[in-house]
Amino acid sequence: MFRHRDKGRNYIHNVQLAALLSIVAGVVNIVGVLSFKTLTTNVTGHFAFFSEELYLNHYLFAMLSILYVISFLLGAFIANTAMELTSRGRAHFSYSVPIAIEIILLAFVSLFNFPGTNTAVWLSCMLLLAMGLQNALVTRISGSVVRTTHLTGLFTDLGIELSQVIFYKKTNERKRLRRGILLKIIIIGGFFLGGIMGAFIYSWFDRKTLLLPVILLLIALCYDRLLLGFYRLKRRQQDHAGKPVGSS
Repeated sequence: MFRHRDKGRNYIHNVQLAALLSIVAGVVNIVGVLSFKTLTTNVTGHFAFFSEELYLNHYLFAMLSILYVISFLLGAFIANTAMELTSRGRAHFSYSVPIAIEIILLAFVSLFNFPGTNTAVWLSCMLLLAMGLQNALVTRISGSVVRTTHLTGLFTDLGIELSQVIFYKKTNERKRLRRGILLKIIIIGGFFLGGIMGAFIYSWFDRKTLLLPVILLLIALCYDRLLLGFYRLKRRQQDHAGKPVGSS
């Protein structure tokens, strides 16, 4: 799911990635809204809030919107920087650092209970940082095919592809369109499912609802590592079986 890059990826890898991380994004988004009244999976709305606060002469709140945008940007920067640094050694694990940071951030926000005047602001920044990390990670891994937090672009692309189905008749074109449409429906559905699940769970567990995406990410990491270990073991056995008798 995570370890395959560029030409090593196939459609199933992208579907798995989209399904998992869109649910994570949906949960994080609803928890951010319910806990802090803040959008945490995209920055488009924050530019609107920035303009509104400027109009109302609320300059401090306007700067707050910019802080949220910078947090998302910083997350994307950290994710790509970590992947560039680690991919030079063990490329298979270049995704581990951004996901580990995202897990730590989500776990911290879910368990942090110290009172403070600006607590909600900094916890919101952490969620935006985590989503910036995730979006950059997914974009790099999938070659910009999968994006799990930007529904505006997804609905735009989905509308275009649904229209193209009417006009494109070649078998390979229709197959490509069907795959693209299904992938976008999975991302959109996963985001909605995560939001609905997160809202219901939030009524019982409050911010600890963020432990659900933490668990999902940990399971995904473990699954990827175990699968990689299995394939390496299988390859060694095949190499050993192919050696001439008596060779060492």
